[in-house]
Amino acid sequence: MDAPHRLLKAKKSFGQNFLVNEGAIRTIVSAALDSPADRILEVGPGPGVLTERLLMDGRPLWAVDLDPEAVALLRSRFNEGHFHLLLGDAVSLPLPEGPPWTIVGNLPYNAATPILTRFLMEPIPWSRMVLMFQKEVGVKLMGRAGTKEYGPLSVLVQLCAKLTRLAVLGPGSFRPSPKVDSVVIQFDPREDAPDLETRKRLLGLLHRAFTHRRKTLSNTLGAELLEAAGLDPRLRPEAISPAQWLHLVRHSSHGL
Repeated sequence: MDAPHRLLKAKKSFGQNFLVNEGAIRTIVSAALDSPADRILEVGPGPGVLTERLLMDGRPLWAVDLDPEAVALLRSRFNEGHFHLLLGDAVSLPLPEGPPWTIVGNLPYNAATPILTRFLMEPIPWSRMVLMFQKEVGVKLMGRAGTKEYGPLSVLVQLCAKLTRLAVLGPGSFRPSPKVDSVVIQFDPREDAPDLETRKRLLGLLHRAFTHRRKTLSNTLGAELLEAAGLDPRLRPEAISPAQWLHLVRHSSHGL
């Protein structure tokens, strides 16, 4: 039988690059299945190279894909009773309620950031996420205060989860080969993660500040708020650590 990636034509409009690196496949599946979650959500399964391994575990697996041809192929390849297919956009498609998910996926590059943001900003329970990103995005997710990679998503993600880089993959790990490197990151939820309402206010505050990242915080947020939180208003947004941003938003009484 043909390799799975040969069964489906990758579509540029869907940002599809199918994973063919056996070592990376094993790493992703192992990390995902190491979670105790009762069910699994796979985002962007494509031809099913991860799906096949995940199904062997026996836990209920839901797979969501925007490509009708991918969904048709997966329906023909797998008929296990614990496999459920959803055709639609992972950024907005309603998901079944229930216990926490393990979320796994080789995310389409053109939608990776909005998909991740959704899982952080909506009441979707998860106990682990193992996700593939363009390396440039991964560097920003793991960016540290004081660096040019550090931004709103760095702060939000690091307050909500502990991040572990599992693998860095070159273009040859995919078919067709992208022009960039990729990275697999594992997300484990922090027990002290801010609640959803606080995250919403935090993201509003971050976008206000980082839209003009070369300006001092007093110019974008006002000196009064900074001084009330015990922070130097002359600092720029990239100088503030995630913990300090959380402290700052909790001092703000505005519904940002």
